[in-house]
Amino acid sequence: MDQAGQIGVVLGSLGLASLPIRLLVHWESVAAVIEPDSTSATVLRAVAIVFSMAATVYLWWAWARGGRLRHFLWPEPIRFCTQAWRPSLWTDVSDRLWSFVVSLQLPRLFWLGARGAVGTLIWLFPAMVIMNVTREGNEAAAGLVGVIALVTLGYILMTLPMLQAHFAAENRFRAIFEWRRVRREVHAAPWSYAGAMLVSLVLLPIPLYLLKIEATPQEITWLPCLVFVAFMLPARIATGLAMRRCRRLSLESQSSAMENPDADSDIHSPRWRRWWNTMSRWGVRFAVAPAIVGVYLLVLFASQYTSWDGVDTWIRQHALLVPVPFVGI
Repeated sequence: MDQAGQIGVVLGSLGLASLPIRLLVHWESVAAVIEPDSTSATVLRAVAIVFSMAATVYLWWAWARGGRLRHFLWPEPIRFCTQAWRPSLWTDVSDRLWSFVVSLQLPRLFWLGARGAVGTLIWLFPAMVIMNVTREGNEAAAGLVGVIALVTLGYILMTLPMLQAHFAAENRFRAIFEWRRVRREVHAAPWSYAGAMLVSLVLLPIPLYLLKIEATPQEITWLPCLVFVAFMLPARIATGLAMRRCRRLSLESQSSAMENPDADSDIHSPRWRRWWNTMSRWGVRFAVAPAIVGVYLLVLFASQYTSWDGVDTWIRQHALLVPVPFVGI
């Protein structure tokens, strides 16, 4: 997150520095249209060039010192005059830049995400069946197959987000198919699991379907992509936090059972706590989680009639796959 913040500050500074340059260029073009070869247009063009060069030097100097917010607010002119001309400074900058790029671990994260996407697509096979039935099937048998696939998909969605978090933590392809282990860990913290499911399947992904009603022009596709990532990143974080709590409580329960194999941990707990734990597990499993998944499936079913993707929306689920709209991933 710290590295992402640095990248955001750098990109934000670049965008802010470009605004006055764009304004000067716009004024220069307007002046040239009104009066070609005018003095005003020439002056504005020269000012834009000078400002662009000054902004470039200012930004490079701030980036060379670390790219933090304080480096953009105060340029340290004395240090600039004494050190900016030294080759050793820029050699150190190139080394730090390379170390920063390496620390991002982009190849490892890309490979992790690619394998996670493949595993998720395998779990979404019922969605592929629904898509084909909706597109081609008009008979009663096709409808029955679609209903069965829909129920199966709902059952899978009750665990799939937690399976993704488990796979990311283990970094093993087989981990995304360890259904029983994840379900056992989820039972240790049912309300954390329910909260993560509510965030990752209802609160954050559902509003994004409004942006998929109409295709965005190719020139500004990056803008809704930023919105999708900004919404789905907290959902991924919530799932990871819930999985961490479930795993920690599950390990504590197992350790307690190993230390006292003949003792029942619930015997020494108050009766109301035992009742609450039992009701929480069964209530989340058979009421809360199915209700959350049901709302998501209802919106997903309706989106095939409202989304620009049509029936392909069954596969292009930003809640589970790469949150990039209008692209087939």
